[in-house]
Amino acid sequence: MSYSMHTHTCGELRESNIGEEVTLTGWVWHRRDHGGLIFVDLRDRAGVTQLEFDPEVCDEATFHEAETIRSEWPIMVSGTVRERPEGQNNDKLATGAIEVYVTKIVVLNTSKTPPFQIEDHVDTAEDVRLRYRYLDLRRPKMTSNLKLRSDFTFALREAFHGSDFMEVETPSLFKSTPEGARDFLVPSRMQPGHFYALPQSPQLLKELLMVGGVERYYQVAKCFRDEDLRKDRQPEFTQVDVEMSFVTQDDVMGALEHVLAEAFGKMGVKLELPLRRIEYWDAMDTYGTDKPDTRYGMELHDVTPIFSASKFKLFATAAATEGQFVKAINAKGAGKWPRARIDRLADVAAEFGAKGLAYIAFREDGSVTSPIVKFFSDEEMAALRAEMDVEPGDLVMFAVESRLHADEILGGMRNHMANELELPREGHDFLWVVNFPLFHWDEDRKCLDSEHQPFTQPNEDQIDLLDTDPLAIGSHTYDFVMDGYEAGGGGMRIHNAKLQEKILEKLGFTPERAQAQFGFLMNALEFGAPPMGGFALGLDRVCMLLAGADNIREVMAFPKTASGSDLMSAAPSEVTGAQLKEVSLRLL
Repeated sequence: MSYSMHTHTCGELRESNIGEEVTLTGWVWHRRDHGGLIFVDLRDRAGVTQLEFDPEVCDEATFHEAETIRSEWPIMVSGTVRERPEGQNNDKLATGAIEVYVTKIVVLNTSKTPPFQIEDHVDTAEDVRLRYRYLDLRRPKMTSNLKLRSDFTFALREAFHGSDFMEVETPSLFKSTPEGARDFLVPSRMQPGHFYALPQSPQLLKELLMVGGVERYYQVAKCFRDEDLRKDRQPEFTQVDVEMSFVTQDDVMGALEHVLAEAFGKMGVKLELPLRRIEYWDAMDTYGTDKPDTRYGMELHDVTPIFSASKFKLFATAAATEGQFVKAINAKGAGKWPRARIDRLADVAAEFGAKGLAYIAFREDGSVTSPIVKFFSDEEMAALRAEMDVEPGDLVMFAVESRLHADEILGGMRNHMANELELPREGHDFLWVVNFPLFHWDEDRKCLDSEHQPFTQPNEDQIDLLDTDPLAIGSHTYDFVMDGYEAGGGGMRIHNAKLQEKILEKLGFTPERAQAQFGFLMNALEFGAPPMGGFALGLDRVCMLLAGADNIREVMAFPKTASGSDLMSAAPSEVTGAQLKEVSLRLL
């Protein structure tokens, strides 16, 4: 390797290198003293090479140095590549057919004993890993994850560049605008009492780029949101931001499919094009979520008609009430569970908004366990068995709610039961969910809210419903779903200033507030804004799925904890009174 202290990496040498004189650098991973021979596994970001120190090959000083080195010491060695003795190959290593007989060693530094072993399968508390992240990153799996992220990002850049997209950087200090989460605010020293906001996304700026004639834009953008965290969310994250102008929705989705297929293909993952498209309400009614994992079944069924004349009052009342539904899923195999375990599922359902959980357990011996089955007629049970494809050992669970609420409850239970039953989910699952509603009703604030964001283009043939039935309006929207996660999302944008004003009005913006927060965008739309649409890919989340990890912290070099803390640097931290004074702030 040019411009390095070594001639080869620790993952590079093969049988074709036998007889060569080489120099390697890395960290001592394992050291084994076999009484006269010392073996060392030397590790760097590319892999592991076995070193052998033989007093008949190296001089006394070199052998003595090998006796003193310990785990995680960085060293440089020179020696000859040799074939391993017969029967001693290590098939688990790419370099397992060779070893290096060392003739010279240089200890580059020593190391304290690490707080945990630098191994992939060591059970170490995550807070310890994050506190010593620089050590955690030495683990082969973490190194591999960062390499995967680098390779995928490069593949995306190549694909966008090859499709005539222009990479444009947008500012990290911008105006605070309402986009669904709290902004991180940055006080201005030069303009006391005024603040920048770190961007939640480049949404408005990329629309302005379209007005500016860029036409095909992309950016690997750092975004910031001050919101509660979970395993697939961080206060700062990376999205691959895209926008196109003079396009239709099919144009945007087609271009994205081409780019994504090329980038995923370079990672060894094939996308079958065109990707499936599922309507929003079809996804909700079938899978209970707008980001379905279709690699397993357990689909939702509307069983309302079965119970229209039922003696079970809860079901019958729902069947007779407009807007109320009885829906069900069949968790095959869970009917074998003990009664106590099934009863505990009510607590799980409550986490998804259920007031309770009605169920029927069809036991393997043909018996039925349920607190509600006594209310059902033979005809109702026969219809239910047929609709739900019931077999001995199945567990049918019900939700009685409005359409959306029932979908969400059973969608949550579907995912929970798939995990509990360890249903196989092989390969990757890619699809589009399209035609989201333009608005939803925010029950807490008692007002309309955007389903995607306030700049989404409504379906043109439904615009007249803005004043009569806004919740019935669909939109030109599309989410890219991977393995049951929203991996990206986008939509066509409003490019008419009058329509944008109308949408903001429906969202509760006064003309003054709309002008104060979005005036620069509204003004721009009056200068010949073209039809435009865009997309944002969650880079962290996609890399998490490609790496087979269970949270995005595994593919980020220096992530935060669930409380937003950086345990390694102890951020966030207090600042001095002098620093606050400089930006015209003081603590109360």
